Amino acid sequence: MSLVNYIDAAQQYFDDLVIKATDDELFAGGYLRGHFDLAVGYAQVEELNLEIAELNDTVEKSLVKAYRNGELNEDDKALVVRIWDEVKALA
Repeated sequence: MSLVNYIDAAQQYFDDLVIKATDDELFAGGYLRGHFDLAVGYAQVEELNLEIAELNDTVEKSLVKAYRNGELNEDDKALVVRIWDEVKALA
């Protein structure tokens, strides 16, 4: 799968959450989408030619930093991790 196709699939996944997710899942999905979109946007602005694994690594580094800063409680963190695993499986 190309990076563009992966990004498109991830965006569709996030969009689909609006229809089927619980309120907590919507929060976690929106939170994750923010980190994902930031990584994609940075790569586009910097004209980086990333592989999927590199994009995922950038997102994960951002999430780890956020976790260390105490941005999420444990329940929300668990939901973000689960949703992130589902997004990565799209590749």
